[in-house]
Amino acid sequence: MSLDLMELLPGDWRERLDPLLDPIGTAALGAFVADEYERQTVFPVREDLFNAFRHCSYDNARVLILGQDPYHGPGQAHGLSFSVREGVRLPPSLRNIYKELAADLEVPAAASGDLTPWADQGVLLLNAVLTVRSGEAGSHAGKGWEEFTDAAISALNAKDERVVFVLWGAYARKKARLVTNPAHVVIESAHPSPLSAKKFFGTRPFSAVNKALTDAGLAEIDWALPG
Repeated sequence: MSLDLMELLPGDWRERLDPLLDPIGTAALGAFVADEYERQTVFPVREDLFNAFRHCSYDNARVLILGQDPYHGPGQAHGLSFSVREGVRLPPSLRNIYKELAADLEVPAAASGDLTPWADQGVLLLNAVLTVRSGEAGSHAGKGWEEFTDAAISALNAKDERVVFVLWGAYARKKARLVTNPAHVVIESAHPSPLSAKKFFGTRPFSAVNKALTDAGLAEIDWALPG
């Protein structure tokens, strides 16, 4: 059994990623992921695997917020980095993101952790690794997802119109090497997790993103969330 990952990917993204990916490696990744879904409890559920790409088309993408791998607790991950389903308790990193958003733009913290409204405005909420075993953080690292999502970053780098790359924490900041187009802006800081939140607070990433967008003649992101 295997998953044809390219077939599952929305067509606009498939067109951009296909030339950047090794088909043998992608097929091996698809076989691994299919086997994990068959034998293990894996998050997000298969239907949500490419939600980041589904909610944020290639042409509409103007911001990337990069996470590491999905939340590994039941009912949390739904294919968008840092986001959780409606009704799920906010994870600590997301609570800290909301605190910084309130301090930066006076946007009140939302009760819901569902960041889909950001994605629908052109924020690609991408994890570097797109699947994880239940209760085992990092369990699908090094299986091929990194090459897949690096290709997505490289595809965004190829856009002529400005994209703002938001890289929180040492892992994400390593991806800055993929952003070589001077049209784009990279915003880096510490990760919002409790372990590094003191260095994250006060970095004002949301206003920095909007300034980078308006400097390029693009519309701001409305960071306010319902609820």
